[in-house]
Amino acid sequence: MYNFDRRVIYLVIGIIAFAMLVNLISDPNSLFSILVGIPGVLIAITFHEFAHGFAAYKLGDNTAKNEGRLSLNPFAHLDLIGTLMLVFAGFGWGKPVHVNPNNYTRKISMEKGEAIVSVAGPLMNFVLAIVFTLIYYAVYKYAGAEFLDSTVGEIIMLLIASIITINIGLGVFNLIPLPPLDGSKIIMPFLPYKAKQWFVNNEQIFYLVFIVLWITGIAGMIITPAINWITRGILDLGKLLILG
Repeated sequence: MYNFDRRVIYLVIGIIAFAMLVNLISDPNSLFSILVGIPGVLIAITFHEFAHGFAAYKLGDNTAKNEGRLSLNPFAHLDLIGTLMLVFAGFGWGKPVHVNPNNYTRKISMEKGEAIVSVAGPLMNFVLAIVFTLIYYAVYKYAGAEFLDSTVGEIIMLLIASIITINIGLGVFNLIPLPPLDGSKIIMPFLPYKAKQWFVNNEQIFYLVFIVLWITGIAGMIITPAINWITRGILDLGKLLILG
């Protein structure tokens, strides 16, 4: 996700994240799950935001490069509230990647360029999910029962599984076609002109809709089936390629 600078939304989501944190601290099992999920969060956000910047760079825009965002250093991409949400709620975002569509190559329209840059983030998350799924099944196949039954083996498998789950969740979440998420930019080239104008003119309304959907849990209800479907597909692919 990029071009996201809405202080009101940050405040609301920050309150939600804090409430989740207070609730989870009292549960040791939840704390363990959070610790296991941290590597997945760092990987998912870092590569997601790097992909946005890299796509913009390949289209001719040096903004992300000049701001040090073409980096796989997690600290270049972490947003405090977005990271907390991803850790505690399973979906979130990184620090906005600034881009300037005016710098994009004239071989495509700025609108299509923005769509390409937007889809690069979720696409990277799905690629990572596939890669770590292959790693998961490779370890399962070749590591041996003794390793898999050991404490170290169990933790490693949990870490890999968490990376897969978090990347799929972040990828699907950002495809929701509402500002400030990537999906709102991806659908633009496919909308009729009047629909695009209406969408842009009413962007603030969509932000409010986004907050309502999130707070009420409706967003989770919407994306959960998609997450489950993609997860099953990626796991089946991993089994087919590694286990046969």
